[in-house]
Amino acid sequence: MRSAAALALALLSACASAPTAPVDPKDRLVVLISVDGLAAYYLNDPKAPLPTLRRMMREGAVAEGVYSSFPTVTWPNHTTLVTGVEPGKHGVIGNSYLDRSTLEVVKLIPDPLFDKDQLVKVPTLYDAAHRAGLKTAGIIWPASRNAKTLDWTVPDCMTKELWDRYATPGWLEELRKENIPVDMQETWCKANGGVQRDWMYARATAQVIRAHRPNLVLLHLVEVDHVEHAKGPRSPDAYWACSHADDRVRDVVEAVEAAGLRDRTTFFVVSDHGFIAYTKQICPNVELRKAGMVKVEGEKTAPVQAYVVAQGGGAFVYVLDKSVTEKVKSLVGGLEGVSALYDTSKYAEMGIATPTQDPRMPDFVLSAKDGYSFSDVAAGDEAVRAAGKPGEVKGSHGYHPSEPQMFATFIAWGAGIRPGVKLPVIRSVDVAPTIARLLGLRMENLDGKSRDEILTSP
Repeated sequence: MRSAAALALALLSACASAPTAPVDPKDRLVVLISVDGLAAYYLNDPKAPLPTLRRMMREGAVAEGVYSSFPTVTWPNHTTLVTGVEPGKHGVIGNSYLDRSTLEVVKLIPDPLFDKDQLVKVPTLYDAAHRAGLKTAGIIWPASRNAKTLDWTVPDCMTKELWDRYATPGWLEELRKENIPVDMQETWCKANGGVQRDWMYARATAQVIRAHRPNLVLLHLVEVDHVEHAKGPRSPDAYWACSHADDRVRDVVEAVEAAGLRDRTTFFVVSDHGFIAYTKQICPNVELRKAGMVKVEGEKTAPVQAYVVAQGGGAFVYVLDKSVTEKVKSLVGGLEGVSALYDTSKYAEMGIATPTQDPRMPDFVLSAKDGYSFSDVAAGDEAVRAAGKPGEVKGSHGYHPSEPQMFATFIAWGAGIRPGVKLPVIRSVDVAPTIARLLGLRMENLDGKSRDEILTSP
């Protein structure tokens, strides 16, 4: 009996150590889920009810945090996640910017103006997958409007008109037939209905997996970010929103299992940034207005010599008259709540382009301290003011990514992932190369690297 047991143990050991046969990428499914605003600190917070994510953490790989791109806001960081390069290369520089020729603020969020090919300057993960003959789907992934390489898509746009124009027409009809209320997108957006929207997006994801068996699915969930902005991170409402997001991830896992795809599916659950609580707003344009560099006429604010475009806990400072550069630095860089001013000499290490390289970029950038966030407001007398009613706490992001509260989430679980791997803080540019390696895709000139230590067959 001892000999038989020893032989069985030896056979098991040999099987375990033998190299596994490569899996054809066309037989794989990778689901990349971004829970917007889910800070890494929630993962080990006992107040955050996250049973699905914690199961993934136990059975898969998890990072201590993710160092995001500056500014740590939604549009550039979702683009970083799927390109593996910093904003200075991929071209999605913020949630908004100042057009120096028109002196108008251009809003990129939520994809009201530009198609993906007009905005994103480098190939994406889904471009590479499509080029390799794989099938792709994107559910409200930022900066992907009208992407030709997404086989099934609904864009991250607010209005029904844009959804009808840029979503995959045949797929919208399928979703309607299955009573998934895609025609409520605009109504729910205008009513701040993130709960209903995430519910709908998760069901659309489940449907495309069941009906079409794609190889790469991108899903963006929004409610955690929405609630944290309004009520602050680590608030009772924020913990509830985390639980809601966990339920939506569970919905997609259950859809994969019901489709019989569990053994060939890999989940990556990530976020674009963390969150910081604040009670005070910094309004640099007030100081610029007092100095005659910005003018306010009625409800319209117009740049004259300089202007600041807020990015939450970060800010873009545009100097339109170079003779006032030093004065602008003094006025806005010394305001209460400003933690740092970075000029163009620091841009390369921050992964952002200079105005010479990209005229949409500011002349310098600001980051706020804990407890503060920036505003575009130019009216009023106080450049630093309460963000709301006495005692009211709100939440923001956009700060320099070295702030630990800005660290984002990374969990990998399922087929091809080594269980029990705990990574240190990684970079958001590492996500796309890792998924590309798993799918056998070729992506070049990346700023990040594949985290091969989490893969069973790198």
